[in-house]
Amino acid sequence: MLKNINKNIKVLYVEDDDIARENGIEYLENFFDAIYEASNAITALQLYEKYKPQIIITDIQIPKLNGLEFVKRVRQIDKKCQIIVITAFCDKNYLLQAIELQLVKYLVKPVNEKDFEEALLLCIKSLEEDISNIVKFDETSYFDTFNKTLVIENELIKLRAKEILFLELLIKNKNRYVTYEEIESYVWFDSVMTKDALKTLVKNVKTKLQKDMIENLTNSGYKIGI
Repeated sequence: MLKNINKNIKVLYVEDDDIARENGIEYLENFFDAIYEASNAITALQLYEKYKPQIIITDIQIPKLNGLEFVKRVRQIDKKCQIIVITAFCDKNYLLQAIELQLVKYLVKPVNEKDFEEALLLCIKSLEEDISNIVKFDETSYFDTFNKTLVIENELIKLRAKEILFLELLIKNKNRYVTYEEIESYVWFDSVMTKDALKTLVKNVKTKLQKDMIENLTNSGYKIGI
């Protein structure tokens, strides 16, 4: 639950629908004192530059500049800001663009309170821990969570989109087994995951890691041993 959090955390909420924005702000006011709101990307950029919020929540379909383009501009100067993107569209192209932007969550409307709260908790945890972008496997191998790149024995290894998402999901949840349902939702997003497709994905990622790091618990899911 969202309790005992740092109320000094600054939040920027970007939504062009007045009612949705008002509802979002009303919810956020239960937990944060400094909340800034914008109905378009240009105003959002101005507020970001002025207040430097630690958390940004933005819709994709906003006036004057696409929400992902807005996030790209923020990412050019700020790699630490925690960003949640909300959209009414399950668009694969949007998702592929979002992979490169180090988002905390990509939520599809209508967003329920549980999913929204979980996304905020992830933001707060990351801010508190000041997580490094580099997840080391050993002295010569690591995964860069910001640039979405895998390096094994000092060699850059090319990853496909689903391989990036799968590896990213396991790393984010490294202390537990990630369920098959979670994998399907996060990696396959708007399509159906088959057992064969998952097995092939896991096999390919294991091969690229060149290490026996991915564990499977029958009928439960997968976990990465780091």
